[in-house]
Amino acid sequence: MTCSAASVIAIIPARGGSKGIPRKNVRLVAGKPMLAHSIEHARGATSVSRVVVSTDDGEIAAVARQYGAEVVERPAEISGDAATSESALLHALDALGGDPDLVVFLQATSPMRAPEDVQNAIDTLLREGADSLFSAGPVHGFVWRIQDGAPISLSYDYRSRPRRQDAPEDLIENGSIYVFRPWVLRQFNNRLGGKVAVYRMPAVNSFQIDEPADLDLIEALMATRPKPRAHDLSRVRLLVLDFDGVMTDNRVLVDQDGREAVWCHRGDGWGLARLSERGIETLVLSTERNPVVAARCRKLGIACVQACDNKLAALQRLATERGLAPEAIAYVGNDANDLECLRWVGVPIAVADAVPEVLEVAQRTTSRCGGFGAVREVVDWLLAGREA
Repeated sequence: MTCSAASVIAIIPARGGSKGIPRKNVRLVAGKPMLAHSIEHARGATSVSRVVVSTDDGEIAAVARQYGAEVVERPAEISGDAATSESALLHALDALGGDPDLVVFLQATSPMRAPEDVQNAIDTLLREGADSLFSAGPVHGFVWRIQDGAPISLSYDYRSRPRRQDAPEDLIENGSIYVFRPWVLRQFNNRLGGKVAVYRMPAVNSFQIDEPADLDLIEALMATRPKPRAHDLSRVRLLVLDFDGVMTDNRVLVDQDGREAVWCHRGDGWGLARLSERGIETLVLSTERNPVVAARCRKLGIACVQACDNKLAALQRLATERGLAPEAIAYVGNDANDLECLRWVGVPIAVADAVPEVLEVAQRTTSRCGGFGAVREVVDWLLAGREA
């Protein structure tokens, strides 16, 4: 069961202060701010329609927007150490206006969870007809607790030790994912209430970052994970291209009068014409101010936005106007000013000679360099995806 018809909002509270790890929400983990992992997990869950970060910190807000989340600024009265996550959640819901069917509450300190965990948690709540849900990891072995200075066996009677496989199932609330109907939060001032369900997460996905030593552990674990599988190309409805270094070879010819010219690839133009015939739009989005950009786009019959200082804002505005989710957009880039857009779209693509930062975030990389048929290669992928 997938909650496609319901309204589902993911909310990630993220405070600027932290006693254990200073500025932990923006600390780099596996090459990106820790908060960014949770945003990507939420965006990767098919049922989640909006991702919101509640914060009292400007730097955190900037990171949230960079990775495609909305931001609700948290007032001072719910930003101190005594403030609860519940107060932040309630404030965010009130600020957004109108309760969704479900709220997914994600802790920013859980970079090991997967998008599938978020979706599976939602599906578990719906399947079991529950009102709220928490994620939990397994506890292997026999559980003891210190009580009045002495150890007592909790999960079994040590005087009659069972076989491990016969021991009862024990779970520990891992603090990673909570799903609840908004009335639960409003009635109980608690993320859990009504009929409570549990989503069993794999042990490795349950790791949290609470202490400085956890950072090294998580980095080591994440380094062993394969790169995420590329997005389904059959869902792409808009191809967005940077100009310099993607449609050109990143060189410029300048004559004695200062006029500029660039080198392009004829195969790219032929491929883009085929793409239009199949109902996929193309847009060139460039910071370049030289009229050669618009001239090339007129020649190819494709849309163009140039002299654009904020490419992500322009792209998000265009997506809203056309009713396109990020997952329906592919973006091809080569340099640092493409990073925000690449992180926001569903299909981030790098050309073969892109800078290392772009190659790191891309799901796909062309075998050809920019200006040497890289765009044609992307077109061929998209057409093949349509036919699959």
